[in-house]
Amino acid sequence: MRHLRTCLNITLLAMVTFGACSNIEKADPSVATKRATRPPIPLDVDPIMRGTVASETVVTGYQPVVVRGYGFVTGLKGTGSKTAPAEVRQYILREMARRGVGDPNNQGQSWQPEQLLSSEDSAIVIVEALIPAGAPKSTKFDVRVYAAPGTATTSLEGGNLWTTDLRPGVLLVGSKEAQMLAQAKGPIVINPFADGSEANSATINRLSGRVLNGGISTKELPIKLVMATPSHSRARLIASAINSNYPREPTQRGETAQGMSGELIKVSVPPSWKDRSDHFVDLLRHTSVNVGPIDATAAGIAKAVVNNPGAAKAAAMRWEALGRKSISSIRPLYDYPEEQPRFAALEAGANLDDALVVPHLLAIATSGSAELRAPAIKLLQRMSINPAVDVGLRPILNDSDIDVRLAAYEVLRSRGDPIIQRRAVGKKFYIDIVPSTIPMIYVKQSGEPTVAIFGESFQVKMPMTLRTWNGRLMFKADPGKSELEVFFRPTEGAQPLVDDVQPDIAEVARFLGHSMDPAHPAPGMSMTYSQVIGALHALWEGGFIPGVFKVEQDRILAAIAKAGAEAERTDRPEFIEDETDPNAVSAATAGVVVPGLTPTVPAPANSTGQLDPNAPRRDTVPR
Repeated sequence: MRHLRTCLNITLLAMVTFGACSNIEKADPSVATKRATRPPIPLDVDPIMRGTVASETVVTGYQPVVVRGYGFVTGLKGTGSKTAPAEVRQYILREMARRGVGDPNNQGQSWQPEQLLSSEDSAIVIVEALIPAGAPKSTKFDVRVYAAPGTATTSLEGGNLWTTDLRPGVLLVGSKEAQMLAQAKGPIVINPFADGSEANSATINRLSGRVLNGGISTKELPIKLVMATPSHSRARLIASAINSNYPREPTQRGETAQGMSGELIKVSVPPSWKDRSDHFVDLLRHTSVNVGPIDATAAGIAKAVVNNPGAAKAAAMRWEALGRKSISSIRPLYDYPEEQPRFAALEAGANLDDALVVPHLLAIATSGSAELRAPAIKLLQRMSINPAVDVGLRPILNDSDIDVRLAAYEVLRSRGDPIIQRRAVGKKFYIDIVPSTIPMIYVKQSGEPTVAIFGESFQVKMPMTLRTWNGRLMFKADPGKSELEVFFRPTEGAQPLVDDVQPDIAEVARFLGHSMDPAHPAPGMSMTYSQVIGALHALWEGGFIPGVFKVEQDRILAAIAKAGAEAERTDRPEFIEDETDPNAVSAATAGVVVPGLTPTVPAPANSTGQLDPNAPRRDTVPR
């Protein structure tokens, strides 16, 4: 009986419990959850890309970022402007105060902000630049500077840009500014030739210049991978595959890939890829998710590219992403008769530092098809120390093709070949002396400011007389005289500098740029980098320097314009959205225009002001 009563009590308790539970309000399955799962993003993947990160994710942060800001330039010798729009002027005054300008406790400077802004030796400018895709913190890049509209600046020649904050999106001042991503500062280089690629244009824009390597990123720009089909397990697997290929480096703060949710993976560029973040992003996309036997995967890619040569670039990246274990599978293609598969294998082999590619690439560099000669040379740049590379490239410095000749020079210089003699002119620029049978002057307009002088015993033709720059610069060498006399008046009304220099072109370039001081008492004209190359161009244009005068193409303006156009079509959610909200990111990535999310990034504004006429008699070769 006791057992029976116990069972009845348990049964009765259960009935009471279930009855009580029946009074609790049940969730209505028809009511949508707070954050509904988005539909999959359709991806059209080339067969050779199956099984890669790119086959399961959409990459955001893959495009470079345009950044802008208002800056302040000093040292203009009367060519600046004391006028500026009121709100911009107030912004610059606030920036000066924030940086301690005019602070009586800031020793070593006595400038007052209002006094500086009221001087015609200074100017308010717009600064803009392009931060590379996925750039880590402290990445350096070139910066464009131009006079702000609404000012009366006539020239930025000789100016020095003060530290300027750079931000993405629309150029704004005040509380609506976007977060700062970079800063810029340094001496401004004016292109002494026409802006753009038209070397024979009759105008020089002195209202626009650049600061070479003057920008530096202050924040990391992480890459974000949005899962095409949300899945926590697949996101973990992809993050694990990335971390296996790119493990955490000693100075790296966290893992390379971090899964944020089943929809989003955040990727940081490892420190060793700091200078090639764009290439790292390419490799990331081509990284295999499920890595089986690497040699079998590499062999399958080789078979695919032979059947479909149009996939050669993707094949090269996939082999490189697989690592050095794929080399044995691609070596048979090094001498494959068809060009595209062969060059794809050689490209992967060079990037994987396989020494066996060297003779093949040198053969292409010497006698290959015109479109592959320079790219073959550039593939040798990052390979490890190998005397065969340097010895093989040296004869190409005499090649009749200018681009091939310059590619050989740039690779040899970057590899530290002693055949290229480098001289520093203070902290202004470098002079590279390149042994070649073909005389040429090559001027760099990106990275390190450099004048490369090709040719041995390369000298100014004498006797000669040249008067230029409205009489402010003159060169003279009478018959029988072994030295070149130089007259230079830095500004109108200033005391002229007069001295003699040996007619060797490299020595002339050094002499023009050298600034005399107690530690360096040798004579010099204290010219800026842009003034030096302008003076050399005047000598060449007058027929007193033989050979070709070649200028590196100014790519920064075109790159900024292109990136700005891309930004109008591509959302950058990391600047405006909480990155823990994967739905906002994925919607933008899927090509859906989300109202209120897409920032408007205008094309770079045109500079205003008077342009100085300059009618060259000889055409400069652009590059």
